[in-house]
Amino acid sequence: MRHLLIAGSGSGLSASLARRFARDGYRVSLAARRADKLAALCVETAARAFACDVTRKAEVDRLFAEAAGEQGGAPTVVVYNASGRVRGPFVDLDAGEVERALAVAAFGGFLVAQAALPPMLAAGSGVLLFTGASASVKGYARSAPFAMGKFALRGLAQSLAREMQPKGVHVAHVVIDGGIGRPADGADATIDPDAIAETYFHLAHQPRSAWSFETEVRPWTETF
Repeated sequence: MRHLLIAGSGSGLSASLARRFARDGYRVSLAARRADKLAALCVETAARAFACDVTRKAEVDRLFAEAAGEQGGAPTVVVYNASGRVRGPFVDLDAGEVERALAVAAFGGFLVAQAALPPMLAAGSGVLLFTGASASVKGYARSAPFAMGKFALRGLAQSLAREMQPKGVHVAHVVIDGGIGRPADGADATIDPDAIAETYFHLAHQPRSAWSFETEVRPWTETF
C-alpha cells in the first residue's frame, strides 16, 4: 500500500502532487486548515481531505491517526508544503504575525515530521519531503520572516536526513527558486507545478544507493 500525505494542501503545487502520485496508484491524503476547499481535488484524485492546523500538535497527531485509519495504513510518503509569509519593512513588522508565520514555516514541519516518522522507522522505509524556496538559502530585503522560517525548515531537513537515512528513511529538501504558475502564451518565467511534481515523484522513488538530499528547480530564465 502506497500512501501520500500532503500537509499544506491547496490549488497549486500540492494539487499537482496529488494528481501525479494518484496517477501512479497512490492513496492520497490532503491536509489544510480548511478542508472544504479541497472538495474538487478530492473528487478528481479520489483523495481524502482532513482539516488540520499544522502548528498544533494535537491536530497533527489526529491527522495522521485519521489518515492511517481511512486509507488503510500510515503514509509512506509525506510532503510538508505549508508555508507562512509576512512581508514589509523590518521595523514595521507585527510581532504576532511573524510568530505565526514562523510557526507555520518551521514548527509545523517539526510536528509533521515527528508524527510521520515512527511508522516509517518501524517499517525501515519511507520518504519525507520538505518544500523550500529561494529564501531557504538567501534572505531577501523586506522578507525577513520568510527567510527565518525557510532557513529553519532547511536545517530541520538536513538534521533529519543525517539521522534518518541510515535507518532507511529518505529525507529530502526541494528549493523552489522562482514563482509557481502555469506558463501562458509560451512564456517560461514561472515554474509549471506539474513539472515540479515530477521532481518530487522522482525523489520519492530514487534507489537508496543514490539518494539526493537537496535539489533545486527553477525556470531556465531565472538568474541565480
